Amino acid sequence: MFLAMNRFKVRRGSEAEFEEVWRSRDSHLSTVPGFKKFDLLRGPSGEEHTLYASHSIWNSRADFEAWTRSEAFRAAHRTAGGNKPLYVGHPEVELFEGVEGISTQADAA
Repeated sequence: MFLAMNRFKVRRGSEAEFEEVWRSRDSHLSTVPGFKKFDLLRGPSGEEHTLYASHSIWNSRADFEAWTRSEAFRAAHRTAGGNKPLYVGHPEVELFEGVEGISTQADAA
């Protein structure tokens, strides 16, 4: 398993707009080989920003890297630059290799 995460510091008051950007986008992920799951998570709020994390789970690092070089990736991120006013700073990318996993039987099915 491979997990790719982006952390976003979203300006206070811009949370609804940020979430709508994600809800209305055409991610193309469901068509990409090796893609397993995507989640957008809202974290704590401070005086200046609310923390969000997006994470996608892949079968392997190779599958994720192939996605980042694909036309589907370019299409999904084509308008991302227009969202910069929503952020405090730049999104932070974090990449993780799976070491151990535990799931419920329902998740394993």
